[in-house]
Amino acid sequence: MTSLLPNPDPITIPLVFKLCSFPPPRRLFSLRLRRFTRKSSSLLPLVAVSSLSATAAKPTRWREKPELAESDSISLLNERIRRDIGKRDTARPAMDSEETEKYIQMVKEQQERGLQKLKGIRQGTEAAGSGGFSYKVDPYSLLSGDYVVHKKVGIGRFVGIKFDVPKDSSEPLEYVFIEYADGMAKLPLKQASRLLYRYNLPNETKRPRTLSRLSDTSVWERRKTKGKVAIQKMVVDLMELYLHRLRQKRYPYPKNPIMADFAAQFPYNATPDQKQAFLDVEKDLTERETPMDRLICGDVGFGKTEVALRAIFCVVSAGKQAMVLAPTIVLAKQHYDVISERFSLYQQIKVGLLSRFQTKAEKEEYLEMIKSGHLNIIVGTHSLLGSRVVYSNLGLLVVDEEQRFGVKQKEKIASFKTSVDVLTLSATPIPRTLYLALTGFRDASLISTPPPERIPIKTHLSSFRKEKVIEAIKNELDRGGQVFYVLPRIKGLEEVMDFLEEAFPDIDIAMAHGKQYSKQLEETMERFAQGKIKILICTNIVESGLDIQNANTIIIQDVQQFGLAQLYQLRGRVGRADKEAHAYLFYPDKSLLSDQALERLSALEECRELGQGFQLAERDMGIRGFGTIFGEQQTGDVGNVGIDLFFEMLFESLSKVEELRIFSVPYDLVKIDININPRLPSEYVNYLENPMEIINEAEKAAEKDMWSLMQFTENLRRQYGKEPYSMEIILKKLYVRRMAADLGVNRIYASGKMVVMKTNMSKKVFKLITDSMTCDVYRSSLIYEGDQIMAELLLELPREQLLNWMFQCLSELHASLPALIKY
Repeated sequence: MTSLLPNPDPITIPLVFKLCSFPPPRRLFSLRLRRFTRKSSSLLPLVAVSSLSATAAKPTRWREKPELAESDSISLLNERIRRDIGKRDTARPAMDSEETEKYIQMVKEQQERGLQKLKGIRQGTEAAGSGGFSYKVDPYSLLSGDYVVHKKVGIGRFVGIKFDVPKDSSEPLEYVFIEYADGMAKLPLKQASRLLYRYNLPNETKRPRTLSRLSDTSVWERRKTKGKVAIQKMVVDLMELYLHRLRQKRYPYPKNPIMADFAAQFPYNATPDQKQAFLDVEKDLTERETPMDRLICGDVGFGKTEVALRAIFCVVSAGKQAMVLAPTIVLAKQHYDVISERFSLYQQIKVGLLSRFQTKAEKEEYLEMIKSGHLNIIVGTHSLLGSRVVYSNLGLLVVDEEQRFGVKQKEKIASFKTSVDVLTLSATPIPRTLYLALTGFRDASLISTPPPERIPIKTHLSSFRKEKVIEAIKNELDRGGQVFYVLPRIKGLEEVMDFLEEAFPDIDIAMAHGKQYSKQLEETMERFAQGKIKILICTNIVESGLDIQNANTIIIQDVQQFGLAQLYQLRGRVGRADKEAHAYLFYPDKSLLSDQALERLSALEECRELGQGFQLAERDMGIRGFGTIFGEQQTGDVGNVGIDLFFEMLFESLSKVEELRIFSVPYDLVKIDININPRLPSEYVNYLENPMEIINEAEKAAEKDMWSLMQFTENLRRQYGKEPYSMEIILKKLYVRRMAADLGVNRIYASGKMVVMKTNMSKKVFKLITDSMTCDVYRSSLIYEGDQIMAELLLELPREQLLNWMFQCLSELHASLPALIKY
């Protein structure tokens, strides 16, 4: 009997077998053969007709040299299941419907907070009186040649806005002209304002692959549908992540009356944003029973550190330890100094700095103090995440500038989030962190109001000339200030040193970079902080946190080699006092810069005002993409519709998340009305030793979940080779029943050429599932009526072909499950 579909690619299954993480050969899969004790089994008739004679000669192997067969439909489905489920935490316990219902309202509240946050961030760019948040573009802000997305037509190139007289009027109206692949579109300005979005891609190129066609919008509709399904999968991932975090419990911290005394030591008047951040963190720690995971986003010098200090005091005064993690030893040392000073009145609280500046004996002593609980606050770099650092009673992790850490460190930081409270400080959060904050699934407090005495930094962007450098440094030295001179790498520092020593022979100049000896680096930074060194030539080691009040000019050479967040951070090293600060950004030659580098520089020029780190991170997300929630790779689905339309679709999906639920049914209630009794070959029966026991194990795996059934099938094939066709039919019936249960289908039956599936899924769920199906044959054959999904076949099929059709059709439907909320 042949399959209804063409033979799949024969290369797939060898790859699946090679990549599976199972033990090496010997007994790869030990099916413990127990006595068949079940009095009844739905699969018993399937093999009862076969010979089970114990005296039959048993072959040495079912196949003398079992070879991996062509990829069949089961192995293709297994591969997809492993890809969809295996990448997640399969050990994470599933939530039942009652438990999930309890949390769903909390999720909705988080989404609303995310939307409100965005409205607050972007209200300055919204049209007056618009009354709502939108990513739509103002046509007047477009330049000729910009790429735009029309929600109903697709991607085009903006040409301009011109007056024209409509046919039914004598009054000229403004029209937006957009070029498409097969012609020019003319849209009334009001209509364009409602339907146009700027097209930004999440990768290096800003140019779309193709322009859309006016004469055929079906291609655009398919791209939009693909983006919608990808968005819905992201929403489900976010919900599962958030709900998992809500399950983690800890006792709320007590409200300590001496917190007011600690807060009173803050020498400045808090801004309204700071006050709200203080309140947010206090509520997280003292009123909630789940670990805090909050982002504090604010420009350099806006008071993020004070928020962290108060959180540390709350946790430490309750007898827990706090860890402060910084990306560089320079920043770690500064945090240590600030914390030591603020906690100097509390003799019982011990503060320690774990760094490469210490001797081996000092490090060992500190490690022992951390383990015994005698060190309350531990400050350091990524070494604090090492296996040798064992905490006695860790309660809080403060992470400064998360984007500066590597992937492994970020994974380690993420592992803390289920057990301790985490506070992340950043002026320009990494795109994925920003993404979580925008969607409301990560708590965020934005400090965007500058302190009263702060003045915006004057940014100068130009090609490199030595005369300009000398003039900029001379102006700063003449007013008694100091200068940072930053290069992207160590190579070149000596050359700049020679040039500056020649230009300023009587000025103290020094170098600082990460490969210097610890004591030398520490001494250099100390002398610069004290004002003894006037010009510091350095790498981006000074990027984060360094606070030198008298340094108010920074020169950055070869800016094209820095990231947008890095440039923003470096620029923030100056302007910490009430003097006007200057940032000089030099590039070698504009003609040598990539489009992405030019975009970064343009964004930095636009974000000149104080408190725009969050907006800049949002621009960064548009320039370099934001990756997926659980991985580093860029997502192509955003490129299908552009960043702005993608985000609008995302928030639309978030607001309707409860409508896309799917309710599975118990496996044992699913009825498959198709009478098939295949005969197993006697040599296969004898080789299996006890086929009834194996089939019983198969049904138990199917009853548990799809992952268990997939593992069972792959292991069965590993031990006994590819099964004969009759055994494949048995397995397919189990798969069909399991997939039906997952999809909320409780009965499947055929009547002539009609196949009917009785289901509890809603029409909206059915539409999302069918929209995301890749096979047009099955998508076009399915219709939804009441509580039934029906398909009319071209002819009445024999039973085994009918089962194959059901298997393939349900496989297509089942592939959309990751995009649905499962209860």
